[in-house]
Amino acid sequence: MTPRTFGGDGAADASDTSATGREQTRRRIIEAAVGLLERGGRDAVTTRAVAEAAGLQPPAIYRLFGDKDGLLEAVAEHGFATFLAAKHVDPDPQDPIEDLKAGWDLAVEFGLANPALYALMYSEPARPASAAFELGMEILMGRVRRLAVGGWLRVDEELAAQIIHATARGAVLTWLSQPEDRRDPALLTTLREAMVAAVTNQEPAVRDAGPAGAARTLRATLPEQTSLSGAEQRLLREWLDRLAADG
Repeated sequence: MTPRTFGGDGAADASDTSATGREQTRRRIIEAAVGLLERGGRDAVTTRAVAEAAGLQPPAIYRLFGDKDGLLEAVAEHGFATFLAAKHVDPDPQDPIEDLKAGWDLAVEFGLANPALYALMYSEPARPASAAFELGMEILMGRVRRLAVGGWLRVDEELAAQIIHATARGAVLTWLSQPEDRRDPALLTTLREAMVAAVTNQEPAVRDAGPAGAARTLRATLPEQTSLSGAEQRLLREWLDRLAADG
C-alpha cells in the first residue's frame, strides 16, 4: 500500500484554496457594492448594506478592504478594469482618425451606460492611478503615437492624450448633469469632432513643406532609431522639440 504523505504539498493546497476563497469573497462584495451603487448612488454603499447584499457579516469587509473608503477604491478599480476589458485594440488601423473616434465613442458610451460607477471612478482626481487605468492610458497613448507616426498629430503627444481623455470625461459628466429632456445627442457628436479638430490635421502634416509636422513624425519614430548613441538621440530630440513647437 502506498504510504500517505504529509507536509509541503498539502500546505500549499490549503493556501491556494484559502486564497481562492478570499478572492471569491472579495469579488462578491465588490459586485454587491456595484449593484447598490447603480440602484441608489454612492450614499447607498454602506458597509452594513453591502454586507447584507453579499450575504456576509460587516467584519468581512473590514478584513478585506480596511474601511468603506478602501471598498470604494476597489469598486472604482473594478470600473476601470471592466472598461479596459471592453476596449478593442487594433495595432494597425486602416484609418487612424476613425480609430480615434471609435475609442472616444467607446469611452463615452461606457460612462453613459454606467453613470454611478463612472462618477465614482472620477470622483477623486488625486486618487493614485490604478493598474487598469494606467493600462487604459497606455492604449490611448498607442493610438496617439500611431497618429504622430502617420503625421496626423497637430499637438504634442502628451497634450493630445490629455485633450482626448478630458473631452470624453467632460462629455459624459455634462450629459449626465442635464435633465433627460435636455440631453441632445448633438452635444456628444460636436464635442467628439472638436476633439478631433484640436489634436489632428485634416491631412498628414508630413505631406506639407513645413518642418513642424515632419519633426513630430520623426520624433515619434525616434525610439526605434538604433544608429544614434544615447547622447545623439537626446540632442536630436531637443532639436525636434524646437521644430515641432514652431508649428
